[in-house]
Amino acid sequence: MTIAQRGLAEFIGTFWLVFGGCGSAIFAAAFPQVGIGLLGVSLAFGLTVLTMAYAIGHVSGCHLNPAVTAGLWAGGRFPAREIAPYVVAQVAGAIAAALMLYLVASGRAEWSLARDGLAANGYGVHSPGGYAMLSGFIAEALLTFFFLIVILGATDYRAPQGFAPIAIGLCLTLIHLISIPITNTSVNPARSTGPALLVGGWAIEQLWLFWIAPILGAIAAGAVYRTFDIRQD
Repeated sequence: MTIAQRGLAEFIGTFWLVFGGCGSAIFAAAFPQVGIGLLGVSLAFGLTVLTMAYAIGHVSGCHLNPAVTAGLWAGGRFPAREIAPYVVAQVAGAIAAALMLYLVASGRAEWSLARDGLAANGYGVHSPGGYAMLSGFIAEALLTFFFLIVILGATDYRAPQGFAPIAIGLCLTLIHLISIPITNTSVNPARSTGPALLVGGWAIEQLWLFWIAPILGAIAAGAVYRTFDIRQD
């Protein structure tokens, strides 16, 4: 596959992750009569990754996340020269999805971007549970670390074949179950960037955390997992 084909796959996959995951929080979790709640939103994010892993995993590897791309590079699974095209495609897909979410949500007269938002990530007063910046940073870095450990392990040449999307999707579901109350769960700089650009203000001011913490956690995981690889680089 050419880099353009793989970039398009990453764009589509990241669009699906943001539209499906954040959309479940904006449209379904907000209404008591639907009531999918924390569990439903967590499962929605996991399902977006699981479904896209089967759909485009054979095309681009289904990163859908700059932190995953960085972690795979650190783990010796991805070339440095292709990081930038992947990240650009992922961020573009997330922004496009956020725009579509805004267009759909704004079709309801009672909805307000300032009041209801677009499932943006935040800490302090913008944390769903009121958690401080340090709590958010630790959670994002640590959970991304384990996300990458699962990704690297499930896609290892020694692992059972064909089951990686299930393990990765369930891992992301678990991550959301843990951290939605803390930061609204990022572990993905692209997912954070799309909604933040539309929400503006505080969301953009706090966006730095949702780039730095996940990428640090992912790179650390890649470095650690390399010690498990018996092959010589």
